[in-house]
Amino acid sequence: MTIRELYINIGGDYNQAIKVLMLDKLLDKHIRRFTGNGVAERLFAAGESMDETELFEASHAMKGVCANLGLMNLSEAASEICEEFRPGKERKFSDDEVKTKIEELRLLYEKTAEGIRKYEESAT
Repeated sequence: MTIRELYINIGGDYNQAIKVLMLDKLLDKHIRRFTGNGVAERLFAAGESMDETELFEASHAMKGVCANLGLMNLSEAASEICEEFRPGKERKFSDDEVKTKIEELRLLYEKTAEGIRKYEESAT
C-alpha cells in the first residue's frame, strides 16, 4: 500500500498533509508515529475526568496534529471539543453531549489507527 492509498482508505486529505510536510518520506514518518504519540489517549482520559483545562489543551493538540497530517475529520471533531472548552467562552453542550462527541472522535480515531496499522504491515 502506498501513502496515497492509505489516505484514501482512512478518508484523509493527502494534499493537505503534503502541503505541510512536503515529502512522502516525512509524511510516512509522521503518520507512523501518530498512533503512538499519546495525543488521542490524553484527550480520551480528559473526557473521562471532564477536566475542562485538560479537555481544551488535549483537543487543541489533537486538532493541530491531525490538521498537519491531513486527518481533517479528526481535526474537525477535535476542534469542536476544543472550542467548547476554550477559556472565556460559554459552554454550549452538556457533559453527556461532550462525552458523545468524544466517543464519536474515538471511533474515527480507531478507524484511522487501524488503517495506519494495515499500512505499516503492508510496508514490512
